Amino acid sequence: MSEEKSTPNLKGTWNQAILTFLFPILLVMGVRWALFEPFVIPSGSMIPNLLIHDHIFVKKFAFGLHIPFSDRWLVQWSTPSRGDIVVFKYPENPDVYYIKRLVGLPGDRVEVKAGRVAVNGNPFTMTPMSDRGFEAGFQYFTENNGERSYTVRFLSPEDSGDVQVYKIPEGEYFFMGDNRDQSADSRAWGFVKNDYLVGRASVIWLSCHSTLPTMTFVCDPSQIRFDRLFQSLH
Repeated sequence: MSEEKSTPNLKGTWNQAILTFLFPILLVMGVRWALFEPFVIPSGSMIPNLLIHDHIFVKKFAFGLHIPFSDRWLVQWSTPSRGDIVVFKYPENPDVYYIKRLVGLPGDRVEVKAGRVAVNGNPFTMTPMSDRGFEAGFQYFTENNGERSYTVRFLSPEDSGDVQVYKIPEGEYFFMGDNRDQSADSRAWGFVKNDYLVGRASVIWLSCHSTLPTMTFVCDPSQIRFDRLFQSLH
C-alpha cells in the first residue's frame, strides 16, 4: 500500500505575502492622508520663522479630512485661526503647495501698506526688534495680530507705498509671508478657497544649510542646522 504525498496549500502563504507587502504601503498612505505629511521649504518667503531647506511636518487632521485624491472635504471639524502657519494648494495651480501665515478670515476687510497690516480697521501691533543679530539691510518686528505674536521681516520703510484693500469672500482666506517684502502671496494671486487648505504646520524635524549635490532632496549631513531641530511652529 503506497502513501500519497500531499501538496502544500499555498493559498494562505500568498495571501500573507500580499498583505505583508501592501500593509506598510497602506499604512504610510493612511498616515499621510489623515495624520501627518512631510514638506520641505523651497523658498525664503517665510523667513525668519521658516528657512530654505527646513523639513516640517504638517498636521493633516488639524481642520478635517479630505476625500482621498480630491479637494473636497470628507468631514471638516475646524477652521484655521488667524496667525496659523498653513499649507495649502496654490490657487493658480492646485498641484503646487504653498505655505504662508493666515492673515485674513472669511468676511474680513484687510488693509496692507508696505507689508503692514490692519484687519477690520485694527492695525496689527508692530514692535521693533533691536536686540536680535539679524543681517544688515532688513528690519525685524514682533507682530501681534491681537491673538498671537511672531516675527516678521521687512526691507521697505514703513511709510512707503499705497494702501491696498482686500474684502475677503465667504469660504476663502488671505495669506501673507512673514518675509513681507520678498513673498508672493495673497497680495499677488488672491484668496485661497477653504477646500484648498491642507493642514497646519506643526514642527521642524530637520533643517540644513544645503543639500547633497547629487541628491538635492537630501540634506548634506555636514550642513545640518542642529539648533532648529524639533522646533515647534507658531
